[in-house]
Amino acid sequence: ALLSGAMGKLQSKISFHPAKYRADGSVEETGRVRAARQLSPVHTDAVAAVAALTPDLCVSGGRDKSVAVCRWRSGAVLQRFVGHQREVTKVTSARDSNRVFSASRDKTVMMWELHGTSGPSQRFPGHDLVVTGLAVSPDASQLCTGSRDNTVCKWDIESGECLSRAAISRNLVTHLCWVPGEPYVVQTSEDKTIRVWDSRQLQVAHAFPAQRHIQTSCDVSPDGRLCLSTSSGCAGEGGEATLWDLRQTRDRLREYKGHFQTTTSCVFLPRGPALAPSIATASHDCTVKVWERDTGGRG
Repeated sequence: ALLSGAMGKLQSKISFHPAKYRADGSVEETGRVRAARQLSPVHTDAVAAVAALTPDLCVSGGRDKSVAVCRWRSGAVLQRFVGHQREVTKVTSARDSNRVFSASRDKTVMMWELHGTSGPSQRFPGHDLVVTGLAVSPDASQLCTGSRDNTVCKWDIESGECLSRAAISRNLVTHLCWVPGEPYVVQTSEDKTIRVWDSRQLQVAHAFPAQRHIQTSCDVSPDGRLCLSTSSGCAGEGGEATLWDLRQTRDRLREYKGHFQTTTSCVFLPRGPALAPSIATASHDCTVKVWERDTGGRG
């Protein structure tokens, strides 16, 4: 989702800047700036979701109701999938497979085959309102979805059968993220709560203390030990990201404050050999900020 704003513009840009960006907006110059490359638009309307497919490919979906697979370096569209009746809200992919999944305001989730036809290979109907959460199990056999209808559903990917359905009052789902190597799914909600679901019985295994603001998104570290969540905000109130311990104390470890409006997405960044662990957040305040994960320092 961090790339969605850029891909939705009529003239999308990728800028390569050797400067070191700081979360307070300042820039530490370290070299000459290269000219930005102009890329053709991938979608004809705003992009709502972007996810990595391979190191060279990404998948995106948006208001034009389509799902696109493209090479992010060149902007070349390799495949476009059409089948949703309304805006695409989430996209994801199954690890080590050619399968792509999309959720939509048309209340359905669809599965697409890379290098297959332009139509869906599987449909997952059953929600009563827009689908706002989408996560694939580590073994790519099951799918977990969430909606503004207060429900979370578990699906068999091959058959399309709904295996379990759980409802919690006021649990308007905003995002889902499967914990790597585990049967657990992390979920954020408009009721300001972050829940951890055990997918085996589709029951809540843990709920973190309610936050002050709506929780808009989440991400889980590659080792499955930590979770990030983001908050709504306005005029400098709210908009923080929060780091949680998933395995031991299950406490709130740290907050990252610096955005002035709703923080819409977050991600654990790949760690380089000489770099401190870092995270990135994106916000309606038109900024993407990079933070040192363990200190909360602005990278």
